[in-house]
This record gives sequence, structure tokens and C-alpha cells, in this order.
Amino acid sequence: MSISRRNFLFKSSAGVVAAASISGIVSACVTQPENKKQAVFAKDSTILFQGDSITDAGRDKQKEVANRSWSFGNGYALLAASHLLNVFPEQQLTIFNRGISGNKVFQLADRWEKDCLQLKPDVLSILIGVNDYWHKRNGNYDGTVEIYENDYRALLKRTQEALPGIKLILCEPFYVLETRAVDNTWIEPMKKYQAAAKRISEEFETIWVPFQKVFDEAVNHAPGTYWTPDGVHPSMAGAQLMAEAWLKAVGA
Repeated sequence: MSISRRNFLFKSSAGVVAAASISGIVSACVTQPENKKQAVFAKDSTILFQGDSITDAGRDKQKEVANRSWSFGNGYALLAASHLLNVFPEQQLTIFNRGISGNKVFQLADRWEKDCLQLKPDVLSILIGVNDYWHKRNGNYDGTVEIYENDYRALLKRTQEALPGIKLILCEPFYVLETRAVDNTWIEPMKKYQAAAKRISEEFETIWVPFQKVFDEAVNHAPGTYWTPDGVHPSMAGAQLMAEAWLKAVGA
């Protein structure tokens, strides 16, 4: 057998193994809610995914329509929303994606009236934080982890005041080592942002999606670049991994 063919078969089989392991990875890292039948997604609920490019995933911003695949991009939000619509058809869910590439917490706040409050979501999922660090790292932002935490807390307080009873899902900002953009110097700074997000999740009693734990386990099954080429933006496999983790965390 030629070396090129042997390498191809190895890479192909590694991909199959990694894909087959996604459910196992999620099961090892995410706790299913004790009451799986919790009413997170009540009948006629509106669900909103918010965040940066990981949530945006190239969505069509010219036609921001609920339950429309092109309006969701090609990331975890599309996969998770598709699953919800499939398993809860009787609930008549309305699901939006309003993630925008490059956003930091203060930029969510700047567009919150239009892209959250006016939509009146019953369930709000937020993944935000990697740009608050990454853009500081590359010199395009002078924010700090304290600013991130204070802005995030203020955003959630504003949301609860405007929408009493809203159900909140906070997703852990994450990174994957040995990829194009991420190296060991990310570890300690990002831990601080992750700790801030976790504190806020506990303070507001939200559902928590532990994405860092999930990706840390995933690299035991396939290289980091299999899940995310640059260490931040997920591949197809990474998006599926995120969607399954999110769905398990919310009991769906």
C-alpha cells in the first residue's frame, strides 16, 4: 500500500472514530438536568441564540427570519435549533439567531434593544467572551476581564428587568490548543474570562454549557484542528459537538 493511501485511510478512520465519539464526549462532560421534562421550551416559546462569530456562523443578516436555515448560518445554533424543531413539533417554537461576528459584550449591549428585547424571547442563549480576550491580545481592544464581567452582569440585569421570567442559558467561552491561532499563552488569561462567565451563570441561576470541558475531552479523541482549525471557530465536527453539548445541557 502506498504511503499516501495509508495516510488517507488513517485520516479517514480517525475522522470516523472522532465522529462516533461525539455522544460519548458529551456524556462524559455535560450533566443532563435531573428533570429532563423541565419546561424549558414551553408551547409557543421564542428562543434566541446570541453571541459572536461562533454563533453567527455566516448567517444571512439581510433576512433575519425565525426557523429559516439561511438565517442561522452553518454552526451549532443551526444544528441545535433544527433538533428542537424536530423533537418538539407540537410546541410550535420560534427560534432566532442574532449572533454577530467580532462582537464583545459591550457590542451586544449596543444592539440589545433590536436584537433581543424587541424579539421578546422566552429562552435566551448567549455565547460571548472569546473576542473580549482575543481582540485585547491583538491590540484591537483595551478591555479587561473586570469590564467583561461587569458588562455581562449589567446586560443580564437589563434583560431580566425587561423580560421577567426569561430562561437564560450561558455558554462557556472556549479555546483549543495546538491550532492555528491558539497556543499555551491563552490558558491563564482565558481561565479568568471563563471563571467570570461561570460566576455570572451561578449568580443568575442559568443553565450552563461547559464548552471548554467538552473540547478538552474532544482532543483526546481527535486532534484539536479536527474540531476547530484556528482554535476558536468550530469545524463541522466541532459544531456538531457544540450542538449536542448544548442540547444535553438544556435537557433536549
